[in-house]
Amino acid sequence: MARILVAEDDPKQAELIRRYAVAEGHVVTVVGDGSAAVQAVRLNVPDLLILDVMLPSLDGHDVCRLLRAAPESAALPILMLTARASEDDLLRGLDLGADDYLTKPYSPRELMARGRAVLRRSGATNIEAARPPVAVGDLIVSPASHETTFRGVSVDCTPGEFALLDLLVSEPGRVFSRDQLLRHLHGTEDFVSRRTVDVHIANLRKKFDPALVRTVYGVGYAFAVAT
Repeated sequence: MARILVAEDDPKQAELIRRYAVAEGHVVTVVGDGSAAVQAVRLNVPDLLILDVMLPSLDGHDVCRLLRAAPESAALPILMLTARASEDDLLRGLDLGADDYLTKPYSPRELMARGRAVLRRSGATNIEAARPPVAVGDLIVSPASHETTFRGVSVDCTPGEFALLDLLVSEPGRVFSRDQLLRHLHGTEDFVSRRTVDVHIANLRKKFDPALVRTVYGVGYAFAVAT
């Protein structure tokens, strides 16, 4: 069971999401505008935010930016919904810190599957809790607490960023293809832009060190091994 906040101004869409999420055993709160979404998160941080981009008051991009800037919601799992199908719009949402992005019209079952994947990546599963921290050089990755420390400083990561970093650190020097990284994030490469990985990697480099993740052109990415 998870606590899910749905920010959707279309009552029919909001009710559809609510019904499917409740059927899976989740506790759901629905708000109809961006300001209400920010306020609801500040009062009680949920386990997942399903966030429509086209909201009144504050749009989804502004909501995402505000929540990522606040320490208490910096790692909040966010799944964005939009009627805009352009890759540029998708990448903008991911660059602001969204963990996943689904375009309308969508299948409610696909939405629930993507929501489960985002929740799984948030580190709330028993499997993650059983894994010990991994230390590589100046970096410590702790799956149980979903925390990362770099050069003695705690660094907030979104669930998507953390999942990629965790996989790369598990085998330093190994090159993972974009498809392998997408399967790790979503369980499939279907309906997901491969540039999703590029955006998450770019965000990791900004937060830690540009040299932390090595690009192997035409192949994929690897955690850089100190020489």
